[in-house]
Amino acid sequence: MQPAYLTAERNLLYLSSMKGAILQLIGTQALPPGNLFKHLALRLFKYQFEQNRPYRELILSQNINADTIQDWDEIPPFPAMAFKFSVVACRPLSLAERVFVSSGTTQEERSRHAFFDLDIAKAAILTHFKKHLLPDRERIRFAILTPSPQEAPQSSLSHMMEVVRTTYGSDGSGYYIEGGRLQSEQLAADLLEASTPICLLGTSFSFVHFIDFFEQKGRPCPLPKGSRLMDTGGLKGKSRTVPPEWIYQKAESLWEIPRNYCVNEYGMTEMTSQFYDGIIGTDIKFPRAYMAPPQVKTRVLSPETLEPVAKGEIGILAHYDLANIDSVAAILTEDLGREVTGGFLLIGRAAHAPDKGCSIAIEELLERDNIFSTR
Repeated sequence: MQPAYLTAERNLLYLSSMKGAILQLIGTQALPPGNLFKHLALRLFKYQFEQNRPYRELILSQNINADTIQDWDEIPPFPAMAFKFSVVACRPLSLAERVFVSSGTTQEERSRHAFFDLDIAKAAILTHFKKHLLPDRERIRFAILTPSPQEAPQSSLSHMMEVVRTTYGSDGSGYYIEGGRLQSEQLAADLLEASTPICLLGTSFSFVHFIDFFEQKGRPCPLPKGSRLMDTGGLKGKSRTVPPEWIYQKAESLWEIPRNYCVNEYGMTEMTSQFYDGIIGTDIKFPRAYMAPPQVKTRVLSPETLEPVAKGEIGILAHYDLANIDSVAAILTEDLGREVTGGFLLIGRAAHAPDKGCSIAIEELLERDNIFSTR
């Protein structure tokens, strides 16, 4: 048996090599050759099987011989819900730079995802965001309808927003949820006075609440040409449910943001990478499919057998995110989806799976704390 310090040194060298290869893949923003993704996925699987105890125990409990795994789509996915009950990490939690916690109420178990090196997360966030939200410019003024990372330090969404703001944000960029209150009056005033394009970012239900306020208190306010909107999370809330295109219809009628300048983001605490369902300024293709970055592949599996379903059939989504370098790359979600050309459609949640997502959490926060601040 090797001394512990030699094992740790070997792992760090291995991680350094993997990190460089994954960062290079993220930076290409092109579909990688199949053998490259396969090669990196198998290397990462070997490391995670050896170093991640909950993942290793799951695989062994299913009588799977890790040495027989020959391709990325043979790698067993780890249930996302298990992040609620296990420390899913390849290194001691004490060494983590950040631990992000999923949204939810204090009565619920919440997923925890430890990050030991934020460089890969930053690269994954910025590269795919730039491709989909800022293909035509380097900077823009952001109006962000989430808490800041100072107010929500455990939120991976707030972390993502801050990475985007500090890298691509122009003067005047800022957050409009403070102390659990949506600063509706201030946001409405800032939109009325805007002289340069605005990029509105927020959870779907923060937009629902702001649109309600805007229609009650304000009037249509054409934003400067080139303004855009990104929402994240679903539109099935605790208080009401609205149709998927409702926000974009309102954005067009209230602020003259064209629908092809509106994009939805899909992410989860248990993943490092994100998906988007469009590219700003391009023709909208219906149905709007979520597109993966080059470091991610998705399978649609039968809930009963975890075998792939035929293309076009509904199944459970399993994401293979190579940016999840220090946890588990293969994640079995509780989301239902369907494979389509260019990506996948998000259908809903599996039966008995709890409602999830930052959108519902923000809705609960705002409703509890009297959302409409007028100061």
